[in-house]
Amino acid sequence: MPSRRNFLASSLALVPAISLPTVITKRKSEADFIHLFDGTSLDGWHLNPEKIWHGTGGSWTIEDGAIAGEQDPPGSGNGGILLSDQTFDDFELLLEIKPDFGIDSGLFLRATDAGQGFQMMIDYLEGGVVGQIYGENIGGFGAASLRLRGKMDDAGKLISLDAGANENITSNPMTYAISPEDWINAWHTEDWNQVRIVCVGDYPIIKIWINDALVTDFNAATFTHPRYDREEAKKILGRKGSVALQVHGGANRWVTGAKSRWRNIRIRTL
Repeated sequence: MPSRRNFLASSLALVPAISLPTVITKRKSEADFIHLFDGTSLDGWHLNPEKIWHGTGGSWTIEDGAIAGEQDPPGSGNGGILLSDQTFDDFELLLEIKPDFGIDSGLFLRATDAGQGFQMMIDYLEGGVVGQIYGENIGGFGAASLRLRGKMDDAGKLISLDAGANENITSNPMTYAISPEDWINAWHTEDWNQVRIVCVGDYPIIKIWINDALVTDFNAATFTHPRYDREEAKKILGRKGSVALQVHGGANRWVTGAKSRWRNIRIRTL
């Protein structure tokens, strides 16, 4: 199995216009970011306008200054996405997430109203992964170095969380992927987790940090997978799209009454 810390020297050659070291090492002040969520309402956001395979939209409420998403009604299998009205091309995104264990959620980048985009998985359930990449309706490919292993009590409360290697990682290599051990050390169980995402390029390079630990370095120009066609993905998504929050469809992918939560969502263009 190739090293998960293998930085490909040629990976940036296909996107020469991007100066990634500047993007990664130089953080501007919070004044350079705009807030996508005002903390009190869903102004600036909209549901998927037509039914997608996840459902008609899901249920979205404001709870203690956070957006909370769940299936509508709970346990029905009816989900969907909540999209930012504004669209973005190259950006840095900051937010906090707090999902309940037992749900399949996600954060879409360059998303369309039809539910297509590069997804940061928030598959916070047995066998899932948080902070790595899935091609949502652009091939259905997954790029994940680890799988979560959680134990719940009879009341559905998470009592322990561990992670192991994804044995299929050799079929979907990334420029960098965190080890299961480092992911567990970075993650705050049953608390808020800080997420930082940098997304740049025609074939986007997507870097994801959770609580300052680099989790994923994904290069859409060099990534290979049997279900991934980079030209088709570029054609579908274009250069610009929404940020979208997901409630996965299907009753077997969402514990009844569980929620995924987001707050302090802010972004700056690059």
